[in-house]
Amino acid sequence: MSSLSFEKRKKKIMEMLGKFGRVEVQALADEFSVSSETIRRDLERLDSEGKLKKVYGGAVQTRADSLELPFDEKTFLHAAEKAAIGKYAASLVKDGDTVMLGNGTTTIEIIRNLMKHRDVTIVTHSTPTMLLAMEIFPGKIIFVGGEVNVRQKSTAGPLAELVLSQLRVNKAFISAGGVSLTDGITDYELSEANISRKMMERADETIFLADSSKFGKSTFANVCSLDDVYTLITDQHCPDEWKQYLTERDIVVWTAHEEDER
Repeated sequence: MSSLSFEKRKKKIMEMLGKFGRVEVQALADEFSVSSETIRRDLERLDSEGKLKKVYGGAVQTRADSLELPFDEKTFLHAAEKAAIGKYAASLVKDGDTVMLGNGTTTIEIIRNLMKHRDVTIVTHSTPTMLLAMEIFPGKIIFVGGEVNVRQKSTAGPLAELVLSQLRVNKAFISAGGVSLTDGITDYELSEANISRKMMERADETIFLADSSKFGKSTFANVCSLDDVYTLITDQHCPDEWKQYLTERDIVVWTAHEEDER
């Protein structure tokens, strides 16, 4: 493998980082049959490009920005992918279902596709989801109160968790802040991660929503390991190797296409 160019080494290094979360200089040198100095230069270059974080003896995944963008700003990111994922998720909701919707600009898209579901009850701690539901959703709406996160326009904390603990639902749809093989599903804020875990606990089935930008990324607070994930919806740009990794772990991966008319 000594003839591999930097670009090919880079591709392999990023694949290994996505899979293991960390790479070691000596192991990479052996893998590519090059000197450890060559690998250090590769890692320095990738660090300067923001692709990874160089640490002693190797490199780790770059942490996603520790501060999440405000809700309104996130709305414009990957909008087409989120709309497709939301539409696919809504197609899984059956008449008579009770559904918990986590906070996020992806889960709010589910509401846009439930306009004919009169016999569905939604439970949410997301203010934008609740307000949109009040306008267009014909079913029952339960809003979970609690401490208000103004930046993310949601509620959390002990009161919100107490309300959720009193309910039992068929499905929970939860947006992932990051999806990593080492860290599992993560969120930007501890309070949001706690709400997500409570929703998982109170739902018969949990479906995670993650657009392709979330893969190989770890954010601040752990929601659950991939061992606790059974179903995930992503978009058509999700890397094939990620679909393969997840499928190998017995996770059902559904792909929502932007032109999807399900």
